[in-house]
Formats: sequence, structure tokens, C-alpha cells
Amino acid sequence: MFPLHLLLNFLSTIVQRIKIFAFSLIMSENLKNHEEQEEPLSPRQDPDPFNPVSPSTPISYPIKTLEELESRSYFESFHYLYNRATVSLQTKQGDLPNRPRILVCHDMQGGYLDDKWVQGGDNAEAYAIWHWYLMDVFVYFSHNLVTLPPPCWTNAAHRHGVRVLGTFIAEWEEGRLACNKLLSTKDSARMYAERLAQLAAALGFDGWLINMEVDLKLEQIPIMLEFVSHLTQTMHSSVPGSLVIWYDSVTIHGHLKWQDQLNNYNKPFFDLCDGIFVNYTWRENYPRLSAAVAGDRKYDVYMGIDVFGRNTYGGGQWKASVALDVLKKDEVSAAIFAPGWVYETKQPPNFETAQNHWWSLVENSWGVLQRYPKSLPFHSNFDQGRGYHYSVDGNQISEASWCNISCQSFQPFLEFHGDGTDNPIVVSVNLKEASFSGGGNITFKGTLKGNAYFTARLFEADLPLGNSPMYFTYSVKSEGSSLVGLSLEFSSEKNERNTVLLASHGNALDTMNQFVRRFSEVIMPRRVTKLESSPEWVILESSISMDGYTLKGIRALCYRPLSTTSGSGDRSVEFYAVLGHITIKTEERNSFLPPSSSWLVEGRDIKWASDSHGSKTVSLKITWEWRDGNSPYFSYNVYVEEIIKMEGTGQDELMSKGARKYLGAAQVRSFYVSDHVVQLSVTSLKFIIQVCTLDGACQKLDESPRFALNS
Repeated sequence: MFPLHLLLNFLSTIVQRIKIFAFSLIMSENLKNHEEQEEPLSPRQDPDPFNPVSPSTPISYPIKTLEELESRSYFESFHYLYNRATVSLQTKQGDLPNRPRILVCHDMQGGYLDDKWVQGGDNAEAYAIWHWYLMDVFVYFSHNLVTLPPPCWTNAAHRHGVRVLGTFIAEWEEGRLACNKLLSTKDSARMYAERLAQLAAALGFDGWLINMEVDLKLEQIPIMLEFVSHLTQTMHSSVPGSLVIWYDSVTIHGHLKWQDQLNNYNKPFFDLCDGIFVNYTWRENYPRLSAAVAGDRKYDVYMGIDVFGRNTYGGGQWKASVALDVLKKDEVSAAIFAPGWVYETKQPPNFETAQNHWWSLVENSWGVLQRYPKSLPFHSNFDQGRGYHYSVDGNQISEASWCNISCQSFQPFLEFHGDGTDNPIVVSVNLKEASFSGGGNITFKGTLKGNAYFTARLFEADLPLGNSPMYFTYSVKSEGSSLVGLSLEFSSEKNERNTVLLASHGNALDTMNQFVRRFSEVIMPRRVTKLESSPEWVILESSISMDGYTLKGIRALCYRPLSTTSGSGDRSVEFYAVLGHITIKTEERNSFLPPSSSWLVEGRDIKWASDSHGSKTVSLKITWEWRDGNSPYFSYNVYVEEIIKMEGTGQDELMSKGARKYLGAAQVRSFYVSDHVVQLSVTSLKFIIQVCTLDGACQKLDESPRFALNS
């Protein structure tokens, strides 16, 4: 293929060794500093040693050897069921958009930290990403041979239309030995490619980043090309819309020699897969040169940007947008590596603010890449997948700290304004204010003068509408005369713009007088409900028909009734309101929730033990199946209710001991209860499975399926 390869090998050997040695010194020091932040891990964070076939608290974990990969032992693991992502990719299957894209590579302190607890952990300050609308592809990365993305990342990313890749990496001496086995024959290369494709298809993610950071023998290169080609073809046939990305490391001559661009030394790998992740030490003209080499595939070139700033163009960190601006100008794609820098280095003033600030720089450079809602039903409770409490339908069911990114709902496109903003209202996702649903909400806090109003971006949409009406439901709690409505932005096929206000509750004539000249249409709520159990929450329901239009945006409108502003002049008045959720449907009623009799609930692997305090503990696996076949996508809340025996005068009586206790959320139809403490007075336990639908509706607990266990 390359008749000059022997000459090129000879001439490049000395230069290559010097470069690798110098680069290794830099990288080893950086890696040492990086790893110092990772160690030591707490006992709970380190799952090893463990027996993967024995029932235990479900975790996500990587595959560390080719022997494990070849044997398919992962599929025999007790943890396999829990590691299957259940949210389908919420975008059209097929090719990626024909524009510059952003790939984000996770690389968070070695991976498998709080996110490894499949059923959720207890760290409310766990790392999370919520700016999904600024990326196209997410790679979960670790330094293990086969990095399998924890399902929480796949569920959250898919919900927002972002593809998720695992990582296959070979590095150091251990990686070289693995490559000797992987590349021993073309048959072995094809076999391992098929094993990787099988894992991605079974676990519900979308492909692989291939990172070969070892020197290869020249005779191994044709087999490596076969491996890349077969993996790409097998992934495409088994997972439509899947991707295989090659990392810029090994050249076509087998040298571990980062090119920092697409050129003839790495293009043969690029030609056989879906893209290349170019090493991040490129120079300013390299994106343009790479685009020229790629031709009509220039958007498949992902130029690396290391957020830690290790020899990266522009310096990374708070200057990462310097590199992004160059890539956008040259019309290639970007690969952002280690955005967890904000979290790991504890950037001030706090993680939420620093994270919002950093990603705002990405948006300022590249703009919004994902839009939603794109289809109905659409539901967001603004949950980031972590928090200090958990609520269902306005009722707080847990006061415990938690994290579970699988619970993350559609994230709002809140704009970052920084310190010293002139905006009268500060808008933020609040994890500590009591929520209507999940663990988060949006708070609006500040002042308004007179009859002034304030709007804040919530979502940028792309939702074509037909002749059926849309039904909007949203929840608000507020102080004083503070009100929140929804401002909807529509565009017609003729590019006509309409802005419609879904007003909050209040005097209709008052509201019309206030806004009729400012909006194309003002719609008062058709129903206003206050919950008996949580009267501070107001549920507002409205409907609208916009046949032939496309919903392009949803904004919150903060205002006060006109009657309360008369005579106030320019005097500023305190404003405080909380938006709990938004649901948009094509039907007024909630989605179908099958009755409890439709479910078969079983307990398995039941294990009792006694503790030193005279109580018992029980561990068990609860599974449930819909009797009518495969159920639509549901999520589930799991509770336990304890039954105690009371001594009566005539006969013993059974009664519930206190409130039902929330145990956690499940995305698959199984939940593992680990070491649940059972007092001696408890005669039985009832495990309740609350079914929740895509539009946010949750079954009443008394009507939910359950499993009873005698103690």
C-alpha cells in the first residue's frame, strides 16, 4: 500500500523516539498529577474484588481483559440486566447532521465513580452534565480495556438526542500484549469486533472510540484495518445510526506517533470508520489541512481540545473557546476532552455556576446543536439527576441526598449572564427548593418595576404541529403577586412568526389588558388546580391549536397582575416564583397506566441475615413483567411498606408501620434491595412498584403492583 514505508520507517525512527520520550515525560507528569486527584478511592467506591455472578447492589464496571470479552462472561453477570439502557435515541436514526459537530469525551477521574451505582448513589454533589443541547456525541472514557458506559449516561444522553460511545483502549505493556492477541489473525480481529458490537447492541449504546496507544508491528496493520472495518460494519448492521471513531495515535506504519491532524499516516483508518478523534496538540492551520484531506467527510474530523489545557491549542480551561472558534471557522468538528475539569479543580464559586459559565462559552462559539421538544409527549421537571430530596406530584417522598443521572429529564436552555448582570430576575435550576417532581425546579428570584415583565429562555424547539390541539400543563408556586406564564414562539411554512402567551391564573380581563398588544394571542388557563396535599403548588392547564406552524421556542414570562402594579410607578417589588414542571401532550388525559393486576411481581434471591442489634436484614431482587407482553417504556419508583402485628383483645391485627419508604428509582423492570433493616415487630413487607409514564404521570400507590414478603 505504501512502497516507501521502509524508508519512512528508517528516517522517522530517531525523530519518533525523541518525540515519544519527550511527550511521555510531559504526559507522565500530567497523568501523575491527574491521578493524585483520583486516589485514594473510598472502600465503597472500589467494587473489587467482587463476584459478578453473585447477587449484590448493581454496579457498572468495565471489562479488563480480552479473555473476559471473548468468553461473553459479562452476559452471565448478575449486574448485566441493570446495565441495559432503556431510553431510545430521541432523534432520527441514520446519519449525523451535515454540519460541524461537537463530541464530548467524559474522562472523569478514571470513570465509574458515583455514576457506577446503577440504582443511584447518595452524593447530591456528584458530577453530572446537563448541557446536552451543545453536543452531538458523548464518549464514556476510562483506562480499562473495554469501557462500558454506565446506563445513566446513555439514558440521559439519548433523551436529549445525543449518541453515546464506549471506549476500547490498549496502552502500555498490558495493551501491547492484548494487541498481540487481538491481531494474531484476521479471524481473531473479526471475533473481537463482533464481541464489542454485541455488547453495544445489548446494553443500548451507540458505538466505540478505538484508542490504540501502543506501537504495533508492521504485519499487524492489515489486521488492525480489518478490525476497524469489521467493527464498523457490524455496528452499523446491529445498531442503526451507530458510530466507530478512530483516535489519532497509531500510524499506518505501526508507530505510536500522534499526527495532530488527518493525513496519509492515519487516513486509512479514517476511511474505514465513521470519524477520527484528532489528538489535541494541533496547530492553527491543522484543521484546515485536515478538512482538505477529508474532502466531503470534513465533519467526520473531530479535532481534540483538552479542557485541562495540556499542550492543547488555545490553552483549554476557560480559553477552550479559542480553539472552538478556529474549528468552527475551518468547518471541522470538535472533540472536547475532560470537561470535568470544572468539577475536578473546584472552579469557583461552585460547580453549578462554573459549569454553566464554561458551557456558555461553548454556546457563544458554536450555538445550540440540539433542539427539543421535537415530538410529543414532552415532559420536563428540570431534574439534573441529583439532589437533596425527591418528590412525586408535589409531595416530597424522600429527604435523603441522592444521585442518579438516569432520572435526569429534559434540561432547560437557561442562559448564563454571570455576575453583575442587569437582569432584574435571576433564573436558576434549584436543587434545594422543594420540588414538584424529582429533585429540581427552576426558580425566578429578583424584583420587577411597575407593570414590567421579564422573559427567560426555557427550550429551543423544533416541533411541527398538525390539526390536533396541544395540551400544556405546568406547575408553579409563588410568593405574593408573582406570576409565571409560558411564552410560545411559532413559525409558519412562510416564515411567519407568532408569539402566544399561556397566561398564569388571575383576572382574565386584567391579563388581556396587560399583554394583548404584546402577543399575537393571549390564552388563559382552562383549568387551575391546587393540590390538597400540597396547596402551595398551582397546576395550570391550557390548550392551543396551531395547524401548519412549528413550535420554535418556550420561554417563561415573569409578571405581576396589572391591578397590583397601579400606583407603584418605577418602584421595584420583590418577585419569587418556582416552576415545577412542564408537560405537553396531544391528548388531554394522561397516558395509559396498566392496573396492578396487569403485572406479575416476584421476589428472587431472597437472603435474610441478623445484625448485632437484634434486628434482621433482608436482600432480594424484585422483578416485574407486564402480563400482556412487552410494555411501553415506563420508569418506576420503588417503595417498601412495613406491616406489624398488634396484640388485640380478641385476635391479632395487622397494621402498617408508618409511611411507605421510598427506596429508589428503576429504569429496568427489576430492583435490588440490599440489606434492608427489618425490626422484630415487623411481620411482613410490601414492596410497591409505582409506574410512571413519559408524560410524567405516576400511578397512585394504592393502585400500583406490589410484592409481599413475610418476615
